[in-house]
Amino acid sequence: MKPITSPPSPATIATLAPDRLAAQAAEAVRELLAEAASANTTRSYDSALRYWAAWFQGRYGQPIALPVPDATVVQFIVDHLARRSEGGPLAWELPASLDQQLIDAGLKQRLGPYKLSTIIHRVAVLSAAHRAHNADNPCESPAVRHLLARGRRATVKRGERPTKKSAIAKAELTAMVATCDDSLKGLRDRALLLFGFASGGRRRSEIAAADWQDLRCTQDTDFIYRLEHSKTQQAGPSATATPDKPVLGAAGVALAAWLAASKISEGALFRRLWGNRIGPALSPKAVASIVQRRAARAGLSGNFAGHSLRSGFITEGGRQGVALPALMALTEHRSVAQAIGYFQSGSAASNPAARLLENGS
Repeated sequence: MKPITSPPSPATIATLAPDRLAAQAAEAVRELLAEAASANTTRSYDSALRYWAAWFQGRYGQPIALPVPDATVVQFIVDHLARRSEGGPLAWELPASLDQQLIDAGLKQRLGPYKLSTIIHRVAVLSAAHRAHNADNPCESPAVRHLLARGRRATVKRGERPTKKSAIAKAELTAMVATCDDSLKGLRDRALLLFGFASGGRRRSEIAAADWQDLRCTQDTDFIYRLEHSKTQQAGPSATATPDKPVLGAAGVALAAWLAASKISEGALFRRLWGNRIGPALSPKAVASIVQRRAARAGLSGNFAGHSLRSGFITEGGRQGVALPALMALTEHRSVAQAIGYFQSGSAASNPAARLLENGS
């Protein structure tokens, strides 16, 4: 199947409307995710499938259907992955008119190529759709795998690295907590920050979903929080993780103070506030906003978000010499490779090999 070379017709462009694509992608999303998937994963898959449908329609002038040919996936990659040819400027193959129409339809944020990580995710979602339908999977073809591998190598040679959120380790967390007063909002934010860090670097979605019924007071202001649902647990039980997460010391004191002031005795632990009125549960986005707001008030510079507590927990553990398996038992990282980047960053300066020039005679 050859891609269209002329700009899409007005009739074709009309099919790029997200509301018309939603129904087309919905059934695939349900089959892929069923009831076990998190809301974030559902949104992510839905967005990827909607984009595939729109891009395919614009490129080939017909609705997408499974199985997709190998050459189509290759075309998708070269359309969206930037490359440099003989020292010239970066180039990619997505037609400018189609690029603009995808933006106008609300399916793309800005003109130009995608990051490699986005392309890999989009291909992975298409691959999952083929597996769900027991269809021949073009995403596993040698041509696609080889092209993605070369794409990784090319981006590394250009000095591109995945962007990570700034870590909130102990020093940063202390500064942020110091901005929290004894108002209801201050008590909530202090408890939220310390809970998210001390219980193992919880994701923003896990903080938003934290529920009073899963909290157990063990001694005075020490708590154990049972993490019943997490992104990691969707892949099945982990051999190293335990669902019981500690909320001890300063984190326990802050949580007890918030619960007493808010009089929460059921439902979500962390709620929206309207003055002194307690509202419904915070959304994951609101959790990230609280982290960013407190970081700004503390005068911290960096790219902070909800994930900063998670990366900061592992970073601080590395600095203090805590064994990686002990940290992973609380974070529930399933892959050492995922966790070790933060761990090594935190432990680099304390590595005995870092001071070889200062040792000896």
